[in-house]
Amino acid sequence: MLDSAVEYIKDKIKEFKPEIGIILGSGLGELADEYCDIAIDYKDIPGFEASTIAGHKGRLVFAKIKEKNVVMMQGRFHYYEGHSIQKVVFPVKVMKKLGVKTIIITNAAGGVNPSFKPSDLMIITDHINYMGVNPLIGKNDDSLGDRFPDMSEVYTSDYINLVKKTGRDIGVELQEGVYMALTGPSYETPAEVKMAKIIGADAVGMSTVPEAIVASWAGMKVIGLSCICNSAAGVSTVGLSHKDVINAANKAKEKFKLLVNEVIKRL
Repeated sequence: MLDSAVEYIKDKIKEFKPEIGIILGSGLGELADEYCDIAIDYKDIPGFEASTIAGHKGRLVFAKIKEKNVVMMQGRFHYYEGHSIQKVVFPVKVMKKLGVKTIIITNAAGGVNPSFKPSDLMIITDHINYMGVNPLIGKNDDSLGDRFPDMSEVYTSDYINLVKKTGRDIGVELQEGVYMALTGPSYETPAEVKMAKIIGADAVGMSTVPEAIVASWAGMKVIGLSCICNSAAGVSTVGLSHKDVINAANKAKEKFKLLVNEVIKRL
């Protein structure tokens, strides 16, 4: 199925060879609307599925941004949608086969760190996989990565520093911290958020970690960015809703686009 997807996409994009991949999380898909040379609906690609979540258009978009060839996932697949974990990470493997060397993985997250506020952007420095599943379970594809990959530096330290410097240079304030992934789709309870804080998480969410694991395993450089869209349960007394997540992402989208554009330019 992987080869079929790659061949189908190559037939559509012809000579275009992406070097940077971006996974656009909830409410952050506008970047792909602004830069769109070629768009392919997920439902038409072998091995992909139609997106079912609000804020996820479900397209693979190819564009030249700051003179770099970029492929963007305008929406992602989530484990909580009932997909297998292999389906969730399938697009990352496709990106690797298309030639992508660096991937920027973005998400909407809940703030565990009490100093974070809605619409903050956080550089992911590390993660905690609390999803109860690992996307590398099963037969290993030796053409992509090793059976027992090192996860000491999933998020490339040189690129963390590049993003931090870029933020300073363009006046975009950035937080940084550890992202913890749970399965969802229910938001975390106050007790779960308390646990997350105790074990070292600064933000919680329902994505990113499986994709980051596979990207690192496959030898790709990884940048992780979270849009803090709410304070997690127990950090704030306000109830949580997906509508609020989208609203907060909309408030952050201009600085998000500014940051990502400039990071792409500097990669």
